[in-house]
Amino acid sequence: MNPPAERLIHTAAGPARITTPAPRATWWDLAARDPDTAVTQIPTWLDCLCETGPYRDASRLYTFPDGSRIVLPLAGRGRRPRYLDAEESWPAGWGVGGPLASGEVTPEQARALFDDLAHRPALRVGVRFRPQGAGLWQRAAPGTFRLEPHMTQAVDLDGGFGALWQQRFHTRVRRDVKRAEKACLDVEVDRTGRLVPVFQELYDRSIERWAAQQHEPLALARWRRRREFPTGRLAAVAARFGGSCAVWVARHAGEPAASIVVLRHGPHAKFWRAAMNRDVAHPVRATPLLYRLAIEEACEQGCQIFDLGESAPGSSLEHFKAGFGAVGRSSPRYWRERLPVSSAERGLRTVVKRAIRFRDA
Repeated sequence: MNPPAERLIHTAAGPARITTPAPRATWWDLAARDPDTAVTQIPTWLDCLCETGPYRDASRLYTFPDGSRIVLPLAGRGRRPRYLDAEESWPAGWGVGGPLASGEVTPEQARALFDDLAHRPALRVGVRFRPQGAGLWQRAAPGTFRLEPHMTQAVDLDGGFGALWQQRFHTRVRRDVKRAEKACLDVEVDRTGRLVPVFQELYDRSIERWAAQQHEPLALARWRRRREFPTGRLAAVAARFGGSCAVWVARHAGEPAASIVVLRHGPHAKFWRAAMNRDVAHPVRATPLLYRLAIEEACEQGCQIFDLGESAPGSSLEHFKAGFGAVGRSSPRYWRERLPVSSAERGLRTVVKRAIRFRDA
């Protein structure tokens, strides 16, 4: 890894010093100070990204005259010329990134960050902001950055699991969980990576199901899904997160039915991935049971938020998560490109979808 480089820029908030990559000690310090730090904003997440994909650490530390500091987690594409680089927080499929701060960010500081990113030589720069404080960044974003709306759903764990179960879990969810309990499922949770192969097997089955639902050739579905979530990625995450990565597995009559992966940092728990053998899992409602158990454990561990990840408004996935008391919150992405590469990519995907009569799930 190259040593950090520093430079001075002049901003409306005064002269600011930029250090890149951001020193890890400072990044971890801000992650501990910022109460809204998400699992996907810590250095471990970037390490997992770099280990399992063609990425490099491009994080940036902004230090202002009053001593306040902002760290922007950022990943660049490895081994690309600067004019073809993409610097993002984060790349597609890696969730919420965005800045961490030692205190309240001022409008001048927010504009300084955007001004710096606007002058980066990379072909594309994008930042996906967390819901907390998103309004500040929206007001600071210049016209050169485009808004891409996103929504995340999260369960507020205030009041404990008893209150969630009685007051906020939907009747259909409680009914499904009780049905699963009567089915006498065997549930196991592992924090060593031992159950990663079980999850991977179920994920491969899920790809087959998704391909059939979407009228997508299986070979194309496998290529696309494994490009997004390659074999070995979960093992890398489990190894780096250690006890903070829980792999839950439910079995029926000895056969793996469903599995979910939950990560944790401080008071934040995050559902990350799910997979199932629908023929086994659906009749006994294995997946709702795993969600219920994971949320209950997060409450017992003192977590304040259970992040269920991104959903499309009005989708069946949004409806499913809302059954556990999850509330949708805006998590916008702002990005800019020097050439319209993304538009060309979207156009190509549209042509392919039409050719194979793809059905969005």
